[in-house]
Amino acid sequence: MGSLEDRNPHHFNPLDLEEFRTQAYQTIDFIINYYQNIETFPVLSQAQPGFLKSSFPNTPPNKPQPFQTTLQDVQTKLMPGLTHWLSPNFFAYFPSTISTAGFLGEMLCTAFNTVGFNWLASPASTELEILVMDWMAKMLRLPETFMFCGSGGGVLHGTTSEAMLCTLVAARDRALAVDPNRDVNKLVVYGSDQTHSTYAKACKIAGIAPENIRTICTTLGSEFGLEPRLVSEAMEADVAAGLKPIYLCATVGTTSSTAVDPVDGLADVARRFGVWFHVDAAYAGSACICPEAGLITGSLSTDPEYLKNKQSESNSVVDFKDWQVGTGRRFKAIRLWMIFQMYGVANLQSHIRSDIHLAKGFEKMVNSDSRFEIVVPRRFALVCFRLNPPRPKSKPKPVELLNRKLLEWVNSTGRLYMTHSIVGGIYFLRFAVGATLTEDRHVAAAWEVISEGADHVLRDES
Repeated sequence: MGSLEDRNPHHFNPLDLEEFRTQAYQTIDFIINYYQNIETFPVLSQAQPGFLKSSFPNTPPNKPQPFQTTLQDVQTKLMPGLTHWLSPNFFAYFPSTISTAGFLGEMLCTAFNTVGFNWLASPASTELEILVMDWMAKMLRLPETFMFCGSGGGVLHGTTSEAMLCTLVAARDRALAVDPNRDVNKLVVYGSDQTHSTYAKACKIAGIAPENIRTICTTLGSEFGLEPRLVSEAMEADVAAGLKPIYLCATVGTTSSTAVDPVDGLADVARRFGVWFHVDAAYAGSACICPEAGLITGSLSTDPEYLKNKQSESNSVVDFKDWQVGTGRRFKAIRLWMIFQMYGVANLQSHIRSDIHLAKGFEKMVNSDSRFEIVVPRRFALVCFRLNPPRPKSKPKPVELLNRKLLEWVNSTGRLYMTHSIVGGIYFLRFAVGATLTEDRHVAAAWEVISEGADHVLRDES
């Protein structure tokens, strides 16, 4: 293209260190002020689609804008469009959490800006990830066969979807390696109607035929857990039909109701049929079954000439590019390491117990009001409940409609935010505790709003 004419006599430095120091302090003050006042904002954004179009010009600025102006735009133009996931009154989905250590680790990750696709590209990045993965395995009391210090290992993925895709690809390739002539369209995978939607998406990307994705129904009788007997029967039928079962996905803490599949029983079925057994514990990860390291790396390994080096070729190091879908990867381990260093295992356990304590408190409030009922037993920090007031047998109860109206009324107040789910044909409300700033008083205040909403919808309905 030739050289570009330099029309700017002044050198532009995108990393002016003194300017960075000043602006970083201003940003930290902005963030702290946000957290100090987060309770005053409506939890659920009231913005309408397209609300930003009139707030900003159609083209990017040609000249730099003052940093204070940029922060002011964040305050006045962007924040009205935020749903405040870190609000102590956020009880929807599974709330996100944050910590000082996580912040500082993220800052260091960005500051070093390494791309640790193999050991040589960033030795500290690779070896710290090996360290924290083994630490985590030891926290979960996994045997050494799951650790780098044994014959296994683990990797920090960007999302649960990516992790599930990696295991599916490994399971597929393992089956094809045993029988290279096997038709990929005869490979079958198994999950339940409560398995996360990322499972179906990963199956499609891995090339599993849609008609070979088995979705096994769960029931209230099994508390929506996947029954090993039904899985075994499905696999037997597929084998008899000339198909090849290759993958079984269990869940510890489903998204809708935190149901827990019977891992031991399902593992027995998987062992009997020789299928890959994956446990999705993205929310309630108190248990974890990791894929065998060699199968994962064999399925995802790439070795272009420009990445070859003597350390990798000696097989004495780990190249995490072979453990994931992408090649490049950030120094994510430093964030996890900072959390372990600054808090220790005991404080992390205490934080989890605190969330469960708050959820138990909310569960007691629900049980104290005869108009409400718990739909499935509380597990972890999620309470599944619904409004179901006593009625004469002669008058049918529009339970789903009542709860839809209740949820709409509660969320419209802006004082808290919840979501719903439907499992086994039952519509219910989800109260998920987990935001870092949530305390007993926020849970109590949320129940007051819910009770007030129940009064409102029942009064209108009568």
